[in-house]
Amino acid sequence: MCASISGFSKLSKSKKIDWIVETYFSNAEDAKRILKQYWNTNEKIQQLHDEFTENTITNYYLPLGVAPNFLINGKLYTIPMAIEESSVVAAASKAAKFWMDRGGFKAEVISTTKIGQVHFMYYGNPETLKNYFNHIKSQLIEDAKPITKNMEKRGGGILDIELRDKTKDIKGYYQLHASFETLDAMGANFINSCLEQFAKTFKTEALNFNAFSAEEKIIQIVMSILSNYVPECLVRAEVSCKIEDLSEDKNISAEEFATKFVQAVKIAEVEPYRAVTHNKGIMNGIDAVVLATGNDFRAVEACVHAYASRKGTYSSLSHAKIEDGIFTFWMEIPLALGTVGGLTGLHPLVKLSLELLHHPTAKELMQIVAVAGLAQNFAALRSLTTTGIQQGHMKMHLMNILNLFDATDIEKEILTEYFKVNTVTHSAVVEAIENLRIK
Repeated sequence: MCASISGFSKLSKSKKIDWIVETYFSNAEDAKRILKQYWNTNEKIQQLHDEFTENTITNYYLPLGVAPNFLINGKLYTIPMAIEESSVVAAASKAAKFWMDRGGFKAEVISTTKIGQVHFMYYGNPETLKNYFNHIKSQLIEDAKPITKNMEKRGGGILDIELRDKTKDIKGYYQLHASFETLDAMGANFINSCLEQFAKTFKTEALNFNAFSAEEKIIQIVMSILSNYVPECLVRAEVSCKIEDLSEDKNISAEEFATKFVQAVKIAEVEPYRAVTHNKGIMNGIDAVVLATGNDFRAVEACVHAYASRKGTYSSLSHAKIEDGIFTFWMEIPLALGTVGGLTGLHPLVKLSLELLHHPTAKELMQIVAVAGLAQNFAALRSLTTTGIQQGHMKMHLMNILNLFDATDIEKEILTEYFKVNTVTHSAVVEAIENLRIK
């Protein structure tokens, strides 16, 4: 029977586990055994993991795979990918090899501007507020100097602050809309600290602004927070080649493949039902690298999908064209990433992942991550427009089904060979393993 508990966070990890397993599981000892199986045997590393979050009871592992042969701007990379979906790393690797032989991927960072906002309420004269903002703007930046001085030494800092009138949406609602450059840091803590200082100065100094009436001096700060929507923190990734160099499939000509591929992308541009799945495929590649490098995949996901809807309809992130006999496939995508701060200096596997990528700057990581997403998208569309997605996907999924039925090494070997020439479905695998065991 489930029960509430008071002071759970103050319990030791072992006491937390005891309460969890005794309250929620029919076999407490078996549940405890599974939880402890995933502890790290290195006490120092386990303590590090325990302190990453609150109320830790065990570790939740994802496979860390690598996709080699990524040629990006003339430089070879092996890209780390933390993901449980079996076909993703294989598809990315295949796409990387395909394009390595055709000049590789080109990538460039268009902009790295990040955004934060102070949301506040003011019910007085809008013109007086504008005058106050113009009067106080330089002081907002000056009062934040203790926070920004180190960032400024490295070439970053506050880019601008604007006053935005949002009273058409909500009565009395205004914003201080600030833009930042945070260099190799994702910058969330830096931006939020700046915003809270802006809010403090903005509210306090209003009391001394003579043009305000007594009521106008009362500015209500609602909240100060960065935005994970960063449409001006953009990176572009691209591949291109002659049409005749495209196809490796004997069953379809290069021209037909190129035409079908472009049509598939155009469908995703105009049909939201298709666009969501299309973009999910892109995020398969992006999220896997974002996770492996200790970045915030939730923030990236939220931003990317908002960006895909920026014109009023959810649409494809990637685009393709055929022009003068050249096939081009590209994507511009917002990515706010960091290579310093957060988990990047703490998690041992994140450190290894960044070293594997030649210790990239934030801009270089943006390029790598965007390329991983484009490669994943290319691999998926290539399958969809030729053999169909299930042939490759289900073959990769075969091992998951075999493991579900506790197949032995010998059974795996026999059935893997069998399904090289037979269609993989869940029911077909179940039938095959049952027949094998009867024999």
